[in-house]
Amino acid sequence: MKFTVGIAMSPLDQLTELARCAEECGYASIALPDSLFFSEKVSADYPYTPDGSRMWNADTPWVDPFVAAAAMGAVTSRINFYTQVLKLGSRNPLLLARQVGSVAHMTGNRFGFGVGLGWSPEEFEWCGVPYKNRGPRVDEMIDVLKLVLGGGMVEYHGDYFDFDRLQMSPAPTSPVPFYVGGHSPAALKRAARVGDGWTSAMIKFEELKSVIAQLTDLGCFERPFEVQAVCIDRFGLDGYKQLDEIGVTDTIVVPWLFYGVGFDGSLQAKKDGLRRFADEVIGEFA
Repeated sequence: MKFTVGIAMSPLDQLTELARCAEECGYASIALPDSLFFSEKVSADYPYTPDGSRMWNADTPWVDPFVAAAAMGAVTSRINFYTQVLKLGSRNPLLLARQVGSVAHMTGNRFGFGVGLGWSPEEFEWCGVPYKNRGPRVDEMIDVLKLVLGGGMVEYHGDYFDFDRLQMSPAPTSPVPFYVGGHSPAALKRAARVGDGWTSAMIKFEELKSVIAQLTDLGCFERPFEVQAVCIDRFGLDGYKQLDEIGVTDTIVVPWLFYGVGFDGSLQAKKDGLRRFADEVIGEFA
């Protein structure tokens, strides 16, 4: 099982040094969060907290994940990066294809694309995209992205996106892995149809076991398939061994939180947390 560092809500001037340290300590990847803006009022509950409230506020720092991957990729050579997850629904797939392909090249094929629908109606509507039919629309977006990123002259004629022959060059020299987020049956079916893996939001162990069973029934593990998990009730060496046993391939952690250092903690304290967790946990899985 691999370990990925979640850098959500950390000050942006810490990110490149955190990436350097994570690479030195043997972490596999950096998970890159996505948030377009903070709307003062939202017309839907956030789906991954018990009361539907957001865990961040208007002043919480966010960076465009493609910019973050390029910046951190420039100061590292081995560690990977993936969005966890980018909200597809409010974006345009051709513009995204250019961004994804560019980051894949600039990082030397160290970029994975974690994708989800998006949950906030305001993010859709204020970006000029309807919230209605977001599921089928995102399905077409993924098809478009894979088609364009595959290289060569391509065209697409769907219900939501329609274009004649075009080519984006250069295409990635290796296929960009797609990791599909979401806990609903529709999301799991999407992961089975188009994903190289499934990626969770905050989830408890028993629900995670159920999801892995559903992915098994959908045939996901008949091919190489990642299970990236943010499990909120299994910690410590024994807890991570339990995750490994049920089929988790990649655990997303924020190591400094385990040692009393907050999201706004100092860079040095976070680096100390990265090193301590690597010594106490990652070394046992090597």
